[in-house]
Amino acid sequence: MTTRHRSEPVVLGLIGLGTVGTGFFNLLQKEQKLLERRLGFPLRLKTIADRRIETKAGKEHQGIHLTSDAQEIISDPEIQIVIELIGGIEPARTLLLDSIKERKSVVTANKALLATHGEELFAAVHASRTDFAFEGAVGGGIPILRSLREGIGGNRILSIKGIINGTCNYILTRMTYEHLDFDTVLKDAQALGYAECDPSLDIDGMDAAHKLAILGTLSFGTPIPFEQIPVEGIRGIQIVDIDFGREFGYTLKLLGIAKDHGSTIDLRVHPAFLPEDSMLAEVDGVFNAVEVTGESLGPALFYGRGAGADPTATAVMGDVMELARAIHTGCFHQVPPLGFSWNDRVQRPMTGLDEVRCEYYLRFMAHDQPGTLSYLSGVLGTHGISIESVIQKGRKKGGSVPVVILTHTAPESSVRAALQIIDRSTHVTEPTVLIRVEGKDE
Repeated sequence: MTTRHRSEPVVLGLIGLGTVGTGFFNLLQKEQKLLERRLGFPLRLKTIADRRIETKAGKEHQGIHLTSDAQEIISDPEIQIVIELIGGIEPARTLLLDSIKERKSVVTANKALLATHGEELFAAVHASRTDFAFEGAVGGGIPILRSLREGIGGNRILSIKGIINGTCNYILTRMTYEHLDFDTVLKDAQALGYAECDPSLDIDGMDAAHKLAILGTLSFGTPIPFEQIPVEGIRGIQIVDIDFGREFGYTLKLLGIAKDHGSTIDLRVHPAFLPEDSMLAEVDGVFNAVEVTGESLGPALFYGRGAGADPTATAVMGDVMELARAIHTGCFHQVPPLGFSWNDRVQRPMTGLDEVRCEYYLRFMAHDQPGTLSYLSGVLGTHGISIESVIQKGRKKGGSVPVVILTHTAPESSVRAALQIIDRSTHVTEPTVLIRVEGKDE
């Protein structure tokens, strides 16, 4: 083991000077003295690479080599840590693999890349024995990944439930408390910068699914095939269902859920009703939260700002500090990037959505006529689904009225089979709305 002189800096190269990259640069410049006091040695940013560097360079970048070619960072033998903050799959994937081949330590916040190509990247890291950190990929400034790897790593993780997309949480919060429709709130979110011009990645649940895949991998020591995660977004959520849920005592959130069932693991992203007095139900606006339940720990909540330049830059800086300490002491790979020894991870199949068991909120638009409610309850009963509560609203001559049923715990396969029959019947006028209920009995 070799150690470095106390005053010798660790040299950094930054790829990407967008929102997060600029946030990281500003934090590094602002807190140089604090960072050196914490580390005992300085950090030196030598090179910044960005395809549009000529339009982004300013006086604040004086003394730093600026380039449009990221390979200059990778091929520079003086640079010890490569920080990738460009996002997307390519060229980020190639740049990270090339950096790992050069035996450089690597930091990224690229959730989509880790979720879809993580196995390839982590195999390369294992082969090269380099260090790899990615705290900024999940939850912005919330230190959830480091906690799973180290702080609560001695616990068997039983479940994770997370509000891990701030855009969706902002939309659902305003729909809930201001009684605004989805399209109106989405436009406001775009105007405020909380949603992209094309918000599909957020509102269709894919961003949350990317993060959930990473959380599941670190929690269970199991490779997660991203394409097998069932994903439902919030695009079709209506105020009427939020209101009915509140009558039952529930709050609607978009959740990323991961559960350890022993022989299988259950990962899914979808809107879900939570008891209004639960910890997660009280997380509003653009904030994120992850509720982790450990076998010995019990429930713990990690809460904070889940996106944005400053929170994510804070997480990236924490990674840089961790890797810089390893470089300074020569103690690489002390903690495996995934929290489990590479050769001790266990392949386990995913629980199918049909095998999920929970309570269900069902809203039928039914003809207001004798026998309708008994028909609905009869079909559900035939499939072994018992009813906990019913709300039936008003009378509408010649039209349909909402009939809302809250079920007891049932397998999703049985609920789906019952709804196939009901939705083909003459008793209802449109497809049934189904929303799962989480957390009531936990």
